[in-house]
Amino acid sequence: MEIMEIATLNKSFWKGKKVFVTGHTGFKGSWLCMFLNHLGAEVSGYALEPISKPNLYTLCNIDSFAHSTIGDIRDLEKLQQALVEANPDIVIHMAAQALVRLSYQIPVETFAVNVMGTVNIMEAVRHSSNVKAVINVTTDKCYDNKEWVWGYRENESLGGYDPYSGSKGCSELVTSAYRNSFFNPNKFSEHGVAVASGRAGNVIGGGDWAEDRLIPDFVRAIQNNQKIIIRSPKAIRPWQHVLEPLSGYLVLAEALFNKGTDFAQAWNFGPNDSDAKPVEWIVDAMCNKWGKGAGYAIDTNPQPHEATYLKLDCSKAKTYLNWYPRWSLDKALDSIVYFTKAYLDKKSLKNICEQQIETYLHSSF
Repeated sequence: MEIMEIATLNKSFWKGKKVFVTGHTGFKGSWLCMFLNHLGAEVSGYALEPISKPNLYTLCNIDSFAHSTIGDIRDLEKLQQALVEANPDIVIHMAAQALVRLSYQIPVETFAVNVMGTVNIMEAVRHSSNVKAVINVTTDKCYDNKEWVWGYRENESLGGYDPYSGSKGCSELVTSAYRNSFFNPNKFSEHGVAVASGRAGNVIGGGDWAEDRLIPDFVRAIQNNQKIIIRSPKAIRPWQHVLEPLSGYLVLAEALFNKGTDFAQAWNFGPNDSDAKPVEWIVDAMCNKWGKGAGYAIDTNPQPHEATYLKLDCSKAKTYLNWYPRWSLDKALDSIVYFTKAYLDKKSLKNICEQQIETYLHSSF
């Protein structure tokens, strides 16, 4: 496999590229839309209405530059129609039921959305005429977690203890099956589509108001003048700012588009090992950065199973895509505190996001 000479995202490549994003109304999808718009791409999205109030999608007025179709990823006919109308060059599939704890409450819906949603986007692409590159965004939790102290590589076994993790492992298998059966690299001249998957670490950033996530819980506690209650203080996760994996997906998309099947594989996008920290470390750091009024307590009630230790080995992306994390965990937490205080002060969040994207792009590895 050729080593890509990509150190920064290529604006000349993205200018005018048509990109179809599923899940564009979510936290991560909203950031991706703004990132793509910043690079000059033409963005179309397909997703449900934003699930949280407030939400980044509405506050940043993403409808003003992205063509949006509100629909369920399980509705193949509507999805396929939206894809045909968008006529994209690149598809990034992010629509998902993305919460571990919620997956215990709605396991059937979790599997339906995360597995059949992946099947549907692959089917829609299979019947399109213009798509050149597809990235299915999954998660670090798709691996069969053995509580190792070292990071998982892309060739490790897939698995999943909880319904969410299991569904994402299944989504990876769907991606592999479609790549082998319909987008086979050996027959690239016939179909012209390169398919890859991206597995990110624990994504954090300003503008996340989802339930049962650490940073949103912290923000809600601050707003309500309460202590944040943390459930698994010793659990270690590969924390990273949302712009980190998004930049990885975009570098990968460019490689898929330009080099075809050479990069049609699974890829990890996580932080450096030093930024895999326990939950309590994160909360303590956030409290110190926030200042007066921030505090936390530990929930001693029984909790649903979640892995204690999880890390990613990103050597492959660093070697072949020339992708590296740009922001330390400390920088990521600073950016969240800045964003949250701007939100509470009723400043323009779209401007804040634009500033953070531009700062990120000019940050060194």
